[in-house]
Amino acid sequence: MGAKVFNDPEELAWLESQIHPLVGEEFRGWLEGLGPETKFAVAEIPLLFEGEMYRAFDHTVAIVAHEEIRQDRARSRGHEGVEGREARQLSQAEKAGRADTVIENDGTPEELEAKLAALLDSFESELATGGQG
Repeated sequence: MGAKVFNDPEELAWLESQIHPLVGEEFRGWLEGLGPETKFAVAEIPLLFEGEMYRAFDHTVAIVAHEEIRQDRARSRGHEGVEGREARQLSQAEKAGRADTVIENDGTPEELEAKLAALLDSFESELATGGQG
């Protein structure tokens, strides 16, 4: 399906008109369902900066990788139409420029996990010091 819609703007527009309202509703319900003890909530949103959804977040993170690595990873997951998919997204450099934090993901999943854990630890420290850290 990706190969079809990401290379045909009309098909993509139709699909997005069906899916985006449902995703937005699900996201809002998820946020509203978070308990008061929730310190941090994380959402992965590929088109965060292409729309206005970034405004719903206190902090944004762009996870970037070299283009060849990204494309190899996408193809290894069976994603067809990588070029069409990327053509409708901001470049990684643009996303990095808009994000509050940028994390490079050219390594292993374990390395990315360690970087994200360190970021959450820094948020925890900042929260503990009342934003003074």
